[in-house]
Amino acid sequence: MSSQTAKPSRRPRPRIESLSDLIYGLSLSIGAISLVITNGQASSVSDINLNIVEFLSVFLILITSWIIYTGDMSVLPIETRLVTFLNIVLLMLVATIPYLFDQVVAKSNPAPVQDYASILFTADYALTLIIMAIFAHIIAQEEKQLVDGPIMIRFRRSRNTLLVLSGVVVVSVVAPWNLFFLGVHVRPIIWFVPIIIFWFNRMRSKPFGVPSSHSTA
Repeated sequence: MSSQTAKPSRRPRPRIESLSDLIYGLSLSIGAISLVITNGQASSVSDINLNIVEFLSVFLILITSWIIYTGDMSVLPIETRLVTFLNIVLLMLVATIPYLFDQVVAKSNPAPVQDYASILFTADYALTLIIMAIFAHIIAQEEKQLVDGPIMIRFRRSRNTLLVLSGVVVVSVVAPWNLFFLGVHVRPIIWFVPIIIFWFNRMRSKPFGVPSSHSTA
């Protein structure tokens, strides 16, 4: 009887996960489509290299977000109204990442427009990290008993790391848009600090060839 009452509460989860995979996949596809859109203009070698770097940048941001997200969702056993709402908000933010990033790097846009787009992208990116930190916080709550002790500690560490990294992303707005380092805007460089830290920690804690049961930051 108890198993029958538990089934209805678990039904929405696959639908949300399927929707999330679809949104992440579409966002990655939009980034890939931008590679083949040339607007009838001839491309130089530098243009090709730059377009590939820009696509890989969006790809790394989205795939890192997807890995953290799927790790959280694999542990959350029941969808509550809060989790469902945060899922919807997160997917909305993810869906706009390729567009905002494209507006940031578009050469046809004047500097003020690029600056404004970069501020919106910063807010979007930081909010995705905060939402995933909230997911980790829900999982790490001891009274919910969603995971055992060691894994709970990992999710608490993940929560704290995600909050710190979201703060790093927000701080990037302080850097003026006309500030460059080695010919690159400083603000986008700061955006990739969370990506570098995530993959560094992941490779350090889960080397190649070592299976892992839960993916956390």
